[in-house]
Amino acid sequence: MDARSPWCAATLALGLATSTGVVADAGRCEARSAPQQARLVELYTSEGCNSCPPADRWLSTLKGRDDVLAAAFHVDYWDHLGWKDRFGAAAHTERQAQRVAAGASRFAYTPQVLVDGRDWRRWPQLPPAGGPAPVAIQLRREDTRVIVDVAPLTGAPGTIAAWWVLLEDGHASAVKAGENRGVALQHDHVVRAYGQRASWASAAPARFEITAPRHGEGGRPVRLLVVVSDARSGLPLQAVQLGC
Repeated sequence: MDARSPWCAATLALGLATSTGVVADAGRCEARSAPQQARLVELYTSEGCNSCPPADRWLSTLKGRDDVLAAAFHVDYWDHLGWKDRFGAAAHTERQAQRVAAGASRFAYTPQVLVDGRDWRRWPQLPPAGGPAPVAIQLRREDTRVIVDVAPLTGAPGTIAAWWVLLEDGHASAVKAGENRGVALQHDHVVRAYGQRASWASAAPARFEITAPRHGEGGRPVRLLVVVSDARSGLPLQAVQLGC
């Protein structure tokens, strides 16, 4: 246990689960990261890419798993082929380019899967789970505000950063043009909002807030995924998800 984290004992008590939600009342709930580093899967995909649907379907099979957290970033560079992906965003394309520039892979492509920040072409297999996480994360919802507490643990790098996404499941699209013309696509773990927090020195615990509605398009539940990373390499150090 690291004395720098005032809530580390509660975190360690969670065992090997990735996160847990504790509902205190209608507007409050919380999640804490586990002592082991969560496996983080990022899929870069597009409705305009005819090789992407198998990866989209595979990502859907990861729903409900406690040991894997997933996010589908729809990029926008396929939109010129006749079908505009309504989930696509320039910010997602930029994030993929940034990961390539940081050495995650030699080039960007779709469907591209990153596991724990690195290119992974052996899906649907996944690598073994990581070791002890060098940071702990706690999320606490207060209506539409989520309070994020990050505590450094043994092995934390000197400078860390954070990024977050709002995720929705259960989306469907009937594609009418482009490479997937005539295909009905199903999507889960869809990134609907993406944000970042500037880097900070990890010498002491940090706190910041994220605005995160409980429901999204069509009343779908929204999940908040928060990832703390090494500011130098961009590689994830720990992740946790709030689904309430």
